Amino acid sequence: MNYLTSIHTDAGIRKDRNQDSVLIETAATDYGQILLSVVCDGMGGLAKGEVASAMLVKAFSRWFHQELPRLLYSGLEANILEKSWTNLILEQNQKINNYGLGCNVSLGTTLAALLLVDNVYYIINVGDSRVYYIKDGFHQITLDQTYVQREMDLGRMTPEEAKNHPRRNVLLQCVGASSVIEPDFYVGEYQRDSLFMMCSDGFRHVITPEEFYEKMRPEIMVTEEKMKETAVYFTELNKVRREDDNISVALIRAY
Repeated sequence: MNYLTSIHTDAGIRKDRNQDSVLIETAATDYGQILLSVVCDGMGGLAKGEVASAMLVKAFSRWFHQELPRLLYSGLEANILEKSWTNLILEQNQKINNYGLGCNVSLGTTLAALLLVDNVYYIINVGDSRVYYIKDGFHQITLDQTYVQREMDLGRMTPEEAKNHPRRNVLLQCVGASSVIEPDFYVGEYQRDSLFMMCSDGFRHVITPEEFYEKMRPEIMVTEEKMKETAVYFTELNKVRREDDNISVALIRAY
């Protein structure tokens, strides 16, 4: 597979700082072109959320260049990758926590990471940044690690109730501020001429899946210029609709 990519991030209409961090890395290998994309939504007092998200993104970038080649050489296996990523997350959780203790401030970050190798995707998720797959429809792959998602899973809350619940933004865990981290790991196959959308929660609160699919169908997103234009369009639409969080998206088209 080969990939077209685009990243767009914006502080939004209310916050002075953008605490999101976004990464896309690609490399030519014996498996063909491979890709790593990471979206982190930082949070914390004294404007330290961007430190947490940047620390985690940089750690994944180092992993891509230093650790992944070894995993590929020995034959990439899902369980080995999950263990490698989990160890990285636990290590960064402690480092971010220690940094916060030194500054006397609580900080943390969500994480959504996507690795594309051959025709297989691998995803690890902590918090409520999301990964979507767009082919013959608009499909959410990751599940939020939030209070309202847990209540819906247990049958104690409907999706309609979750949208307006006062605790809808409460995370069950995030990297840097949780004593226990249990990432969710996903593996699946994807097809040529399909699109992945990764985003912080500020990108998707006030936009419907139908609106995303209308403008992000793979047959429309055929150039990186078109992908960037679409990312900017939805960012500005979020701002018009008074989304008040930071807004970030990474788009990856396989061809």
